[in-house]
Amino acid sequence: MNSLRKILSLIAIFVLLSGTVVFASEPVQVEKPKEKLDVKELILEHLADSYSWHITKIGDTDIAIPLPVIVYSKTSGMHVFLSSAFKEGASHEGLIIASEGKYKGKIVEKDTHGNENRPFDISMTKVVCALLFNSALLIFIILTVARSYKKDTFESKKGFVGFMEMFIMNINDEVIKPCVGKDYKKFSPYLLTVFFFIFLTNLMGLLPVFPGGANITGNIAITFVLAIFTFVIVNVVGTKEYWKEIFWPDVPVWLKVPIPLMPAIELVGVFTKPFALMIRLFANMLAGHSIVLGLTCLVFVTVSLGPAMNTSMTVVSVVFNVFINLVEVLVAFIQAYVFVLLSSVFIGLARVEPHHAKEAIK
Repeated sequence: MNSLRKILSLIAIFVLLSGTVVFASEPVQVEKPKEKLDVKELILEHLADSYSWHITKIGDTDIAIPLPVIVYSKTSGMHVFLSSAFKEGASHEGLIIASEGKYKGKIVEKDTHGNENRPFDISMTKVVCALLFNSALLIFIILTVARSYKKDTFESKKGFVGFMEMFIMNINDEVIKPCVGKDYKKFSPYLLTVFFFIFLTNLMGLLPVFPGGANITGNIAITFVLAIFTFVIVNVVGTKEYWKEIFWPDVPVWLKVPIPLMPAIELVGVFTKPFALMIRLFANMLAGHSIVLGLTCLVFVTVSLGPAMNTSMTVVSVVFNVFINLVEVLVAFIQAYVFVLLSSVFIGLARVEPHHAKEAIK
C-alpha cells in the first residue's frame, strides 16, 4: 500500500514538473506579434451609430444586415443604395465612410482638393432602424391590451394584459395625476407613451442579440427630441400665472428693476429644465453600456498576463457583468420613471393658477 502511494506521488510530481517545463518553454516559441486591443476604441465603436446592423462574427466573416443609404450631394445629386456597397473601406459612387477625423464613421465625399465634405444624410442607420422596430413593437403591445378591453371591459384581466393594466394605472395614478393636477387627463397619453417608449427601448438595448443591442436612449439626438417635446408642451400650455412668475416673480422690486436679476434666472430655468431631462437620460444609459463593455474587455486585456490572471479576471468579468446587467434592468425602469416624473412636475408647474383661484383636484 505504501509503495502504491509512493508511485502515485512520483507520478504527480512528474506531471507537475512536465507541466512547468511546458509552460516555461511556451514563451520561447516565435509567434507573430498580436495587435494590442484598444479598449477605448472598441467601446466607442460599439456605442456609436452605424450604417449596418452587426449581428455576429463567424471566423473572419462579419454577419450584418445592410441598411439603406440615402444621401444628397450638391455636386453629384441623390444617392440611394445599401450600405453593403461600402466593402472594406472602398468608396461607392464617390462616397466613403470616413475612418478618421471629425467625420469619423459618417458618409463623406472628397472634393478636388481632397477635403472631406458631408452631404445631406438621411440614411436609415442602426439607431433609426431600432427606433422604428421598437416603436412598432410598442404600438403592437398597446393595441393588444386595448383590443382586450374593447371586447370586455368588465371582466378582470389576467396574465400580460392584467400586468399592463397594473403598470399603466400605477404610473397614471401615482405619478401623472398628483404631479400635473386637475387636468392631468389631457397629458396622460403623452406621458404614458414617453414612459413606455423609454422603458422598452432601454430593455431592448440590454439584449445582446438581434433585434436588441441598439444604444437608442444613449444617443443624445433621441433624448434631445424627447426633451424638446416636453419643453414645447410645458411652454405652450403654460398659464398667465406661469409666465408672470417668470417675468415678474413675487420678489422684492429691487431684484426685478432696474436690473432684471430674478426674471433672468427664471428665464434660464425655462431652458435648463429640458436640458436636465436630456442629459440625465443620455448620460445614465450611456454610462451603463460603457460599464458593461468595459467589464467584458477585461477578458481580452488580461490575456497577456498569463493563464491564472486571465482565468480569475474572466470570472470577475462574468460575475460583475451579470450583476451590472441586473442593475441596468432596474435603471431602465428608473430612468423612464424619472423622465416622466420630472416632465409631469414641469407641466404641473406650468399649469399654476392664481392663489385665489386654486381648485381641488377632481
